[in-house]
Parts: sequence; C-alpha cells; structure tokens
Amino acid sequence: MTHITVIGSFAVGMTIRTPIIPVFGQTLLGSDFDLGPGGKGSNQAVGIARLGAEASIVACIGEDDLAAVATRLYAAEGVDPTHLHRMPEKATGVGFIILNTAGDNFIILDMGANMLMDPALVDRAQDRIARSAVVMSVLEIPVQAARRAMELGRTAGARTILNPAPATALPEGILDHVDYLTPNESELRLLLGLRPDDPAGTRDLAVELRRRGVGTVVVTMGEKGALILDDQHDLVVPAPKVDVVDTTGAGDSFNAAFAVALGEGRPLAEAVRWGVAAGAHACTKLGVIPAMPRRAELMEMLT
Repeated sequence: MTHITVIGSFAVGMTIRTPIIPVFGQTLLGSDFDLGPGGKGSNQAVGIARLGAEASIVACIGEDDLAAVATRLYAAEGVDPTHLHRMPEKATGVGFIILNTAGDNFIILDMGANMLMDPALVDRAQDRIARSAVVMSVLEIPVQAARRAMELGRTAGARTILNPAPATALPEGILDHVDYLTPNESELRLLLGLRPDDPAGTRDLAVELRRRGVGTVVVTMGEKGALILDDQHDLVVPAPKVDVVDTTGAGDSFNAAFAVALGEGRPLAEAVRWGVAAGAHACTKLGVIPAMPRRAELMEMLT
C-alpha cells in the first residue's frame, strides 16, 4: 500500500451560511451551522486515506475538549495518529468559515497548538517519513517545520509536495527541497510579493516562481482546472463541471488525490487530473470531510 506522510495542521472548523458576506459591525442571521474537523494537513490526510493509501499525520493539538474531534476523526478514517502531539501550552486550532449563497467563503483562523510544531517534532517522525512514497506539508504550521518536512522527505527519496497555504514569505532554500508546489491563483501571487488579485497572467507568474527553484509548479484554478508547468509540461488540465455548493476544502481534496496518484506512480498529468476531479467533487457538498471523495466516487468523476 502507498504510504504518504502529511506534516501539517489540525483545526476544528465552524461553518455558517449567510445570504451575503458581512462587513464589520453588521449582524446577520445565518443557517446550516456545522462544527467539524478541519485544518489543511488533517483534511489532506483524511482525503488520502479515503482514496486507499496509508496516511500518517504529524500535527499538534491542545489538551482540551476540541482535541477529541481529532482523535475521533483519525480512528474513524484510518489515519495513523502516532505523531499527533498533545500540547498543553495552547488550545486546539479553530477556523471560522462564512459561506454565501453562491458557495464562496472567507475563513478566519486561530491555529493555536499548530504553531508549536517545530523541526524537532518533525524529526521524531523520521520512521514514517523514511517509508513514505510522498511527504507533504502546508503553511498552517511554522514555515521552518514545513521546511524540515521537505528536507527529510527529499533525503528519504520521497516525492515532496508543499501546499503553500496560507501563502507566506518562504525562507531561502526551502524550494530546493520541493518537488511539487501547489498554490492556488491568489497564493501564487502572494508568494511573489504581489496582491492576491494582481492582474498579471497566472502562467507568467508560474514561470517566475519556477525561476526561484521549484521543480514543478501546479496552480489550482478552481473551475478552470489546474496549470502544470515544469521542464516537460506546460498545460492546463480542465476541471469537471459540477453544481457548486461549498468550495471549502477543494484545495485539500485536490492535494490529497494528487499525492495518492503520484504515490502510485501515475504520470504527472494524470495525477493532476485526479486532483482536479477530487477538488470538483469537494465542491458538491456542504462541509469539508463529508465532501472528500472515496476511491469509487473519484473513479466515477474520472470516467
């Protein structure tokens, strides 16, 4: 079985739907409140397990009531929690997600215990990393921990994926250890020091990012699919058309399926096709975990 290790984040997501996105000082009546597990690293680990790979999570949670949401999730979904660390110094991470009727969202995070992840904790997971086909990380943890994850993954001979979300300044040298960088279009711009809505062309910006040391850039573009840019590829993989209910978690679903396909030895363009299909599936249901496809559902999307 393909083994994939995710060094990332766990947070409890609290979602509510409103007719419009509120402004400061405005009170709105909402609906469809949901409380459930989230965090990009955790979401991706669950997505990986649902697609039939062996998933391990390296993450930090608090010693509070919300921590049980994580332990119940991994037991139910078959994610290896050996390196799930309980940290008494901070609370379990939380995210507040506001959805409008079109399914667009904004998210406010307090990452709490996730901010205690450090290179030493990553080092403690070397046994899992050493037998992984793919090692992944995100930026909801301190960037030095994500860097160490990429370094250890590369040393172990695994393929390394950095999902730079939320986008932040990257330290010198981290991209040297990243095989696949998977920003969305706004994250791509932020990584280059631009506004998230900068009008520059996405492909042009991906070219610039490659000049900074990334082997392969895969830019997720929502309903437009995903752009692949490296020495052998310069193409857009289109996304299936779906009725959008909730875009939250689409990027995590993409990265999970992309990693599983790579771990199984599938060609890059096919792996991205898996990713865009999984991302599209995630848009069809409310909530993140309920919308993560299982293997049979993904195969149906791909036919």
